[in-house]
Amino acid sequence: MLYHLKIRLGGLLLLLAALVSMPSFALDRTLIANDANNVMPLLVGHSAPNTTLQTADGAPVSLKALTMQKPTVLIFYRGGWCPYCNRQLAGLKDIESSLDELGYQILAISPETPAQLQAQKLQSKFTVQLLSDSKLNTIRGFGIGYYVADETTAKYKTKKGVELNASDSSGHAVLPAPAVFILDEQGIIKFSYVNPNYKQRLAPELLYQAAKYSL
Repeated sequence: MLYHLKIRLGGLLLLLAALVSMPSFALDRTLIANDANNVMPLLVGHSAPNTTLQTADGAPVSLKALTMQKPTVLIFYRGGWCPYCNRQLAGLKDIESSLDELGYQILAISPETPAQLQAQKLQSKFTVQLLSDSKLNTIRGFGIGYYVADETTAKYKTKKGVELNASDSSGHAVLPAPAVFILDEQGIIKFSYVNPNYKQRLAPELLYQAAKYSL
């Protein structure tokens, strides 16, 4: 009796393992989360998605082609309207030359349109390369997109004059949880920092140290 019970239990465990390994049970990180606390970002060791972005001039560019050139510090930010994002990008000037000496490039991705990036570039004179992901493919691919509550979207528009233009088929506005990924030339994630609290950003010096030890 005990022998047969062990056989049945072993078979059940094998069946469970098989079911979990099936694609239908795989974790779908590309789903847009219901809020920033529930995003499921790619982890260290994962490969960056091969997606197409746009430059501030509107030209399409492959993320894979960009990151094949050299190690990359990849920053996802909410938009030029966000003061926390602007401070984060401005702070990169303190470590830009040091990152360049290590061989890194810095790419900053937001869901804003190329036209919005162009205006932001002229106003702020950022030296990092700004890229548009207004179709949300890259934000989805890294698993950091989340739906903005309708009341928050309305508040941004009425009180701050901010129009959140990026949305998926649901019609609800989408933003990325602010994130930093460090990629090697093969597109493998060597370091990641994702914080659902948009007021908390990775300090420039900590980013430099992470980049230094990711080589």
